[in-house]
Amino acid sequence: MKEWDINAADSIGRTALAWAAARGHGGIVAVLLQLKEVDPNTVDARNGQAPLWLAAKAGHEGLAKLLLEREDINPNTADTEYGQTPLWLAAEGGHEGLAKLLLEREDTNPNTADIKYGQTPLWLAARGGHWGVVKMLLEREDTNPNTADIKYGQTPLMWAAASGREDVVKLLLERKGISLNIADTGYDRTPFWWAAQREHEGVVRLLLEREDINPNTADTEYGQTPLWLAVEGGREGVVKLLLERQDIDRHYRY
Repeated sequence: MKEWDINAADSIGRTALAWAAARGHGGIVAVLLQLKEVDPNTVDARNGQAPLWLAAKAGHEGLAKLLLEREDINPNTADTEYGQTPLWLAAEGGHEGLAKLLLEREDTNPNTADIKYGQTPLWLAARGGHWGVVKMLLEREDTNPNTADIKYGQTPLMWAAASGREDVVKLLLERKGISLNIADTGYDRTPFWWAAQREHEGVVRLLLEREDINPNTADTEYGQTPLWLAVEGGREGVVKLLLERQDIDRHYRY
């Protein structure tokens, strides 16, 4: 006769496996996962956090590896408070090893955004300058490189350009299907606008190498074009790059 339920939960809905994953007890996790009756996907009653989510949140790559070896594991279970998946957490923290483990699984969805701000794993990795994670995400053909967040409408490329991350911008520009001229929902500022405004000359140069770039898009708050920003800010290098373009609007207006 069975004397205990290995999947029994405590007052907040956490199982023994969940607590072991949260606390980083790899040996206990390994022992529990050997039991076929152990459910690796049980979420707690408070925040909907599964064992894999808890391991990813704490950056426990070894524990995540153990959990992902179970065929019945769901790699996409998000918490119910913020809608963050294990891959979302790995991307936010720049945990390359963890992201690699998750992305090696075909059933991992690389595009799941959180429910509060609509930020995808690629968006987070680009914002954080996590080059390795960005690279792995872009190697997945099903990753959408253009998904913007729902608060400001900013894309991964926009964040990378505004931050001056030439290495991340280069990765994104090499990706088939990348859209260069998507503007944010605040004042219609494009990645190129931000690069010029922040005086990131290297990013400006990379973007201008693309034939599909629009170098003249002005924001809707003040009507400032990239050339206006460069001239007004005394950014000589950026001005020279812009004036080399035959399609640049040379009219200075405010």
